[in-house]
This record gives sequence, structure tokens and C-alpha cells, in this order.
Amino acid sequence: MPPSPGRARFLLTRAGAVTTAALTAATVLTAPAAAEPPSLEIVDGRTQVAFEFADAIYQEVDIRTEADSDGDGALDTVRMRILRPKESDAGLDVATIIEPSPYWAGGNPVTNHDVDLDTDEAGTVPRGGPRGGPRADETALGAALDPAGTGDPEAAAERSGPNTSFSGYYDNYFLPRGYAVAQLDSLGSGDSTGCPTSGAHNESLGVKAAVEWLTGDAVGWDADGEEVTADWSNGAAAMTGISYNGTLPTAAATTGVEGLKTIVPQAAISSWYGYYREGGAVRAPGGYQGEDADVLAEYVYTRDDGEICRPVIDGLTEEQDRVSGDYTEFWDERNYLSDADEIRASVFLVHGLNDRNVMPGQAADLWAALEENDVPRKLWLHQGAHINQLYLRTDPWLDQLHGWFDHWLYEIDNGITDEPAVDVEGTDGTWTSQADWPGEGTVPVKLHLNSDPDTATGGLAPRPRPVRDGTESFTDQGRTLSPDDLLGDPDSPGTSSLVYVTGELTEDVRLSGSARISIRAAMDGPSPFLTAALVDLGTAERPTGRLRYDFDDMNCYGESVPGDTGCIPTGHHVTEEADHRIVARGWLDARNRTSLERQRPVVAGQYYRYRWDLQPGDHVFPAGHRIGVMLVSTDYDHTLRYPAGTEVGVDTNTAHVTLPVAEGHDALR
Repeated sequence: MPPSPGRARFLLTRAGAVTTAALTAATVLTAPAAAEPPSLEIVDGRTQVAFEFADAIYQEVDIRTEADSDGDGALDTVRMRILRPKESDAGLDVATIIEPSPYWAGGNPVTNHDVDLDTDEAGTVPRGGPRGGPRADETALGAALDPAGTGDPEAAAERSGPNTSFSGYYDNYFLPRGYAVAQLDSLGSGDSTGCPTSGAHNESLGVKAAVEWLTGDAVGWDADGEEVTADWSNGAAAMTGISYNGTLPTAAATTGVEGLKTIVPQAAISSWYGYYREGGAVRAPGGYQGEDADVLAEYVYTRDDGEICRPVIDGLTEEQDRVSGDYTEFWDERNYLSDADEIRASVFLVHGLNDRNVMPGQAADLWAALEENDVPRKLWLHQGAHINQLYLRTDPWLDQLHGWFDHWLYEIDNGITDEPAVDVEGTDGTWTSQADWPGEGTVPVKLHLNSDPDTATGGLAPRPRPVRDGTESFTDQGRTLSPDDLLGDPDSPGTSSLVYVTGELTEDVRLSGSARISIRAAMDGPSPFLTAALVDLGTAERPTGRLRYDFDDMNCYGESVPGDTGCIPTGHHVTEEADHRIVARGWLDARNRTSLERQRPVVAGQYYRYRWDLQPGDHVFPAGHRIGVMLVSTDYDHTLRYPAGTEVGVDTNTAHVTLPVAEGHDALR
């Protein structure tokens, strides 16, 4: 029986000039078998180099977000640039590692706010001081910019032709192992639309959209305006980066977006309040006095339209409030910790213990929030400052990151989650692994700030030593002198600070976590600030946080292509010998002594109880050294600077500090 006309047409379509069903069947049976699609090569729980970096496919896509932050009536878009194995066009489904950033297009000249406020109305009058004030002439490159460099932004913008590569190492290392690697312009920067807002919700939606395009849940267009899908994606994504580039992954994770399997925030912000404020104090990141949310937004506002976001940035200037450091709705929107219960991605945190830009408290607070919400987590703490740890510990870092991405993006059971969760670098450069941080056995040890009528320096001891008149005082000189300058000779602190020290330690004492200070104090004068510093007293060679680079000892991590060698120099800590070092600081605005949300007046000469935390750390005080606590008012390096002369009296009969001691408790008893 001949086939029906419809059936015959089907056979002709599938088999060319074939005219009978029988002949078609024979042809199908004798046709060669289809080639197997390409696949990953996995050995010993790790993806292996199996794809040519030089043959990578380059792709650009503009992705629609859920935000309209520039108010133009159209939803904002983010530009993502992608490199992926050519085999991803032949059936290989790959995971994607995204580095989002506001810096790919460089930055603008900016001026920071003036921090020298010529007013006496602060400490004893609520909400005193001028509104805003003149700008300083200082030019900043953005306090969250990665100083170690993830590459040249201008060179990274050259994206066409064969042998395209990105700045950094993710493409050289991971693409040959079967990953797509992408760079994303955050809102208001580069080729994205929308407005930069220094961490507001629109920026979270921007990075979220990139993941949604990879999972098929967002729309994207190519350069010709044609809709394009990620048909090569396996639906799994990671986000990583340093500083602001590492902050955006945390923002994305708090949206709970499906498909984001892991984030690796390095030297990243978890709360923008903790970046530009602390304890009610208007407090700058180290090295960027006077910078604030509006200044950073102005720096990264590099999209083509340079005017549409002016009202948005002006709004940042108004809402951030540099008169007080109150915690407001503005800062709450930028607090990712409050949304930690929405995080579905695993988290691998990396932070420098000597980072005075994005301070260690940012990582410590997120680490604790992840534990509270049962989020799978891993942590590296190193002795660098705001640096790229790749230079410091290249092979172990790549091995850990490789295993982490393989596990979470390709579901490879390689044991990475069974290893100790925490790696900590000591001041001597040795690394230790432990199950948690602070480590098991860390206990709070209270030491009292005791006045000593026979010396200029008070004592720091496990028992109080009350005296008839336990009041000591100092006069604020922080307008012109930094805490290091004020410390000077720790045994002769002068009249601008108070210093309390232990005796010489009989064994090493390791502090792990945050110290907490508690004092009764009276203030009279313009400065509302109280600053405490924890000091290691004793001559030693200590890491400064900076790195030096040995170009005679290169580490090659990936395939070389023209313009990108795939190699970096080995990094080593820069150390210096000194008789003391400030290892942690903490700040409080006296008007916020009972609440971060609302100030209360400070009556001149009246004693109040003040309690505040110092930035966390992990530091070993060697045997023979002494532990010191210094009290000042204005911090020249970080706080607003009111006129000098505030008198601060401290009741030493009730003053104490609580230290998180991991080892060496007996030396403090």
C-alpha cells in the first residue's frame, strides 16, 4: 500500500529523493552513527584542561533587568561580555563564572567631602554641624577599587577578533577546563543603562538579571538587537570578584535568584553602612577620607548618557546624611546582612586581616549571618590589606577555587566540602586550617583599665584596682594627629590620649574575633567621637598589608594568548620593624550610645556608659610583648574632624575591655 500524500511528503523532506518507506528505512539503518557531543574531562574530582582558550567564542549580550533606576520609562539593561569554549556551540553545556563590576570602563575624576568641620556644635548639641559643606580638592579613584588590579579596564574593553581575553585569571584558568567566563557592567557603568547607587536594590537586580538570562528567565539581545538565548548554558552560575566586584555577588545572592550556585566575595562589602559609617560615626574607609556613597557613584557613572542620573546622585548626597551617622532606611536598603536568609548560593569568603579599606568586620558579619542561616560556607583570612590573594598563595588558591567551582557548578563529588572550612594566615606567614572562625576554644577575657598614679600609662589587668579618684582625662587633638602619632611613646602618652597596657606576656596570646570596650566617660567640646585602638607593644617585624612582587619568580596559571601571558609574579608580604602596631580600631559617636537609629544629646560634663566593638582580627601577641588599649576622640584617618580641644574624662574604676582569646589565656590571668 503506497503512503498517503502527507506521509510521502514527510519522507521526501527527511530523505531527499527517496520515494518509498521501505527504502527510507534501509537508508536510516545504514547511515553512520551521529558523533558524540563534546564533554568535560574529569579526573580525580577535577575538571581537566580539554578546550583551547585561543579558540574561545566571544559574545556580548544586553540583558533586561527589573529596575528602571534612571526613570526613563524603560527597564534598565546590563551588558555582559562572555568567553566560552567553542565546543559550547556543538552541544557542550557549560557553567558560567561571572565577575560583575562598575569599573570595566574606568572612572571619573571626583572630589571628596571636606572632613574638617569648623563648628563647635556637635558633642554637646544634638545633630550639630553644617549640612554637606564644601568639597575638598582631593581626587579619589573610588575607595572600593581593587588596588592590586584585575587588569587594565581600557585594554579589557578591546573585545573583538580571535584570541580575545579578559583581565584577570578566570578566563585563562577556567575556560580550558570547560567553563564560560563573563564580565558584567553593573548599572550606570560602561555599556549598561540605569544609574549607579552604591549598593541600592537596583544594583542587586542588575546582577540578578545576568544569572536569569543564563537560566532562560530574562531576555537578552545581541549587538544587532536580535533576541538571543544562552542555549549553551547548563543553568549554573558563580559570581566572584574583589572589592566592589566582590560586593555585587553578595547583592545578587540576597535576591535568592535560581541558578546562582555559589559566590566568592573577596575583600567585599556586606553592609554599606559598615563601609561609610560605624557606631553612629561618619567614618571613611582607610585612605579615602571624605569619600561617601555619592562620591563613589559619581566615580563609576561611566555610561554614555552623563546627565540622566544626576538627580539620582544628588539624591544620594541628600539621603546619605553626613551630619549624623544614624542608621536610616537609606543604609538599611544597602545592608545585605538583613537579607542573608534569602541566600541560596554557597559562599567562599576571602578577606585581608590588614584591610583598612573594606575592613574585616564586613567578612566577619557575613560569616556569622551565613552560619545563622545554614548556608554552606568557606573562609580564607590572610595578612594582606585590600589585595588580590592570587599573588600571595597562587597554587593553593587556584586548587581550592577550582575544587569549589567544580563541586557547586558541575556537582562533582570531590570532597572540597569535607575539608576544614577555614584557612588563616598568621603574622609569621604560616597558614593554619580550622573548622570555624573564631576557632574552637576562643573565650572572652575581661581586662580592666586601671589608673596608675605613679606612671603616665595605666594598667590592663584581669582585676580592677579602684582608687579614690579614678578619673583620668585627655584633650582631643585628632584634628591634626593620627592615632599612630598620638600613640608616640606608649609609656608617655601625653595629654591627648589615654593608654593602658598589660605586663610582658609570659606566652603567646592569640586574639581571634572582635574586642569590646566599655567605659563611663564625660565629654565637653565639639567632637562627638570616641575611638579605641588595640595595640601590640613590642619590637617585631610585622606585615604591613602591602605586597611586593617578584618578577623573577613567575606563576603561570593558564594558556597564553597574544596580550595575555597567563602568568603573574609571586607576591610577598612587605614587612617593617617597629616597636608597636595598632592591630584594631573601633569608633562610636557619643550621641548614638543607645541606638544607631537615633541620636540623643550629650550634656557637657555628664558621665554616660559607652560600649562599642573594635574591628575583628586574628593576631598573635608574642611572649615578651604587651597588649595595649588606647583611647582618643577624633580619628584623623577615619572620622569627621571637628575643632580640637574636646575634654574627655574616663572613670577607670568601671572601664574594661573584653578580648576574644583563642590561645594563651593563662598569660592574661
